Amino acid sequence: MGRGKIVIRRIDNSTSRQVTFSKRRNGLLKKAKELAILCDAEVGLVIFSSTGRLYDFASTSMKSVIDRYNKTKDDQQQLEANSNSEVKFWQREAASLRQQLQSLQEHHRQLMGQDLSGLSVKDLQNLENQLELSLRGIRMKKDQIMMDEIQELNRKGNFIHQENMELYKKMNLIREENMELHKKAYEQRGSNGRVTSGSHVSNDDSTTEDGEVPVHLELSPPQQQTERSPSEAPNLGRLQLN
Repeated sequence: MGRGKIVIRRIDNSTSRQVTFSKRRNGLLKKAKELAILCDAEVGLVIFSSTGRLYDFASTSMKSVIDRYNKTKDDQQQLEANSNSEVKFWQREAASLRQQLQSLQEHHRQLMGQDLSGLSVKDLQNLENQLELSLRGIRMKKDQIMMDEIQELNRKGNFIHQENMELYKKMNLIREENMELHKKAYEQRGSNGRVTSGSHVSNDDSTTEDGEVPVHLELSPPQQQTERSPSEAPNLGRLQLN
């Protein structure tokens, strides 16, 4: 059979109480030693019996353990105090911000023409002056933006005008080059026509010797080709029969 569960309460019998104290004290000291060795922990154990007798254990020295304990406890208390003071500081800041927000919301409603029942004539006059100053600043800003946009549009217009002027100059140069090319083409065609006509005249003269009817060719000067397309042939002359 297993051991029965012991009720944790004060033992009335002094002899039994002393025996239990001795057994559990030794077990507790043994566990403290094992904890210090196995886990590399700094352990300090202090036990006072009911008669006032002291039993202690320290893995290093009781003084160093107690000093470390006191230092750690002071640090924790200081940290808690700092934490509490920081919490109080932020609580005050939050309350101040809430108050400022309420004030700003109230002022905004007044600027929108709401909640004006509690204002005096002087307060209303100040509110009106603030609105006029705000409107003046808004109009000045709007005018400045419009002037900037107009200047930007003028700058773009001037830039486009300059580009158009450059394109117009290029078109004029191309037109002049085309006119020169047309003129050279007409001159070349006229010279070719004169050579061909001369050969026909020599043939006609040779035919007159055989008794046939002579053919006379008259060449007219080339007309000014200003509006005629390059594909049209020039008028080489008139053919007359005698």
